[in-house]
Amino acid sequence: MFEMLDGSAARRPATTAGPPPADPYAERTAAVVERLRAARVLPVTTIRDAAQTEAVCAALVRGGLPCIEIAFRTAAAGEALRRARAVEGLLVGAGTVLEPAQARAAAAAGADFAVSPALNDAVVAACREAGLPFFPGVATPSEVDRARGLGLSTLKVFPAEQLGGPAFVTAVAAVYRDVGFLPTGGIDAGTLASYLELPSVVACAGSWLVRRDLLDAGRLDEVERLARQAVGLAR
Repeated sequence: MFEMLDGSAARRPATTAGPPPADPYAERTAAVVERLRAARVLPVTTIRDAAQTEAVCAALVRGGLPCIEIAFRTAAAGEALRRARAVEGLLVGAGTVLEPAQARAAAAAGADFAVSPALNDAVVAACREAGLPFFPGVATPSEVDRARGLGLSTLKVFPAEQLGGPAFVTAVAAVYRDVGFLPTGGIDAGTLASYLELPSVVACAGSWLVRRDLLDAGRLDEVERLARQAVGLAR
């Protein structure tokens, strides 16, 4: 109760705690994770000639995979990301993001998310500043724990096969139940299903779908076939 100017008593207006303010970065990250979860398979490629980008992306889309990760391993990566961004309905990721400058370049090129083989605090900060969802790589429980401390809950497991494959992911996920994983490294059509049956796995990433020899030979028909095969294995 408090006193009005005329001396009468009035009841203070009730205050209620509303929902916490929305975090645009968290919402953007969650949206990307849901699209990856729907795709189940993330093709990874290194593009040397950016002029190939649209055709490669189109082959993946025809095969049923509307997503791609383009690694920052060549000078053409930035332009390839820009070209991929122009493909309608495609989820575009920048891979092998090792430095803050690469994170900023990926965001400027229109990437939807970034991935790294390791956990680098400076890259985490640069991606957050740029509003770019980031999935760093982990290879130990300690790295998973540190990533969680940085507010990250979807992590790349790399190199997945060399770390122990699905058994390693299962063991780590049993402890960190709030984390989703993107196993990468050594995965192919023969091992894909064993990862995707794990509830903690958001999607599997792999380069077997867009191999260098296929791009060099112009075998986009084979890229499309492999994408279609992966989709069938992921069902």
